[in-house]
Amino acid sequence: MAYLGSLPKRTVTLYIPLLLFVIVLLFPFYWMAVTTFKPDNELLSRDGNPFWIVKPTLAHLNKLLFHTSYPEWLWNTMVVSIVSTFVSLLCSVFAAYAIERLRFRGAKQVGLSIFLAYLVPPSILFIPLAAIVFKLGLFDTRWALILTYPTFLIPFATWLLMGYFRSIPYELEECALIDGATRFQILWKIILPLSVPGLISAAIFAFTLSWNEFIYALTFVSSSEVKTVSVAVVTELVEGDVYHWGPLMAGALLGSLPVAIIYSFFVEYYVSGLTGAVKE
Repeated sequence: MAYLGSLPKRTVTLYIPLLLFVIVLLFPFYWMAVTTFKPDNELLSRDGNPFWIVKPTLAHLNKLLFHTSYPEWLWNTMVVSIVSTFVSLLCSVFAAYAIERLRFRGAKQVGLSIFLAYLVPPSILFIPLAAIVFKLGLFDTRWALILTYPTFLIPFATWLLMGYFRSIPYELEECALIDGATRFQILWKIILPLSVPGLISAAIFAFTLSWNEFIYALTFVSSSEVKTVSVAVVTELVEGDVYHWGPLMAGALLGSLPVAIIYSFFVEYYVSGLTGAVKE
């Protein structure tokens, strides 16, 4: 370890590993960007540098946005993700508040069972859910996804909010009850304003899972005009054994940008919310 004497120890133990981690983490996005703007002759050529573009092109983006139903797929994904997130967050707030604050018998067991429900793989649940969706006449509609996504969003969001609600002093509610406030007023005017980081964390988590979900979207939707981005990109842009790598990577890149932008704006709240939940 004599080389540590000639180099700052912090550089070797922190900055170099962090740089390697960032490179590995961002390389898929770089590769998607390179493939998106690289013409077909460069994509299929064995000559030249595969990690660089000689003559950038917008042909792949043009094909994706104006010659496919990608804008419609993106709109479907946004509608499904936003509505599913709102419904899941609304249910999770009431469930977490009831379990943590009302102190009824068996509250801890109920909270544990809700979290254990999150551990059930969606690959098992989609089989009975498919029968329910078909019998309700929701197959091949957005509502099939909007109503099934909360089955795996609510359990984790409830567990996350339970930990955050637990960190709020109960004395605040007692004072409000003495002053004549109702439970709903306490929740709306005291608990929720103090739980903004936790709410943002749960919302980002639910939105991300809804945006990237694949199994339910593949099972419950078959029409091209109703598909979401995660399914449509890999089913509509592949013709037999022909992979249109340019539009494929362009669709993946554009589909990942909304989630990345949301995380960049709310990353501090997200970390704070997770920390407040986990430490409890």
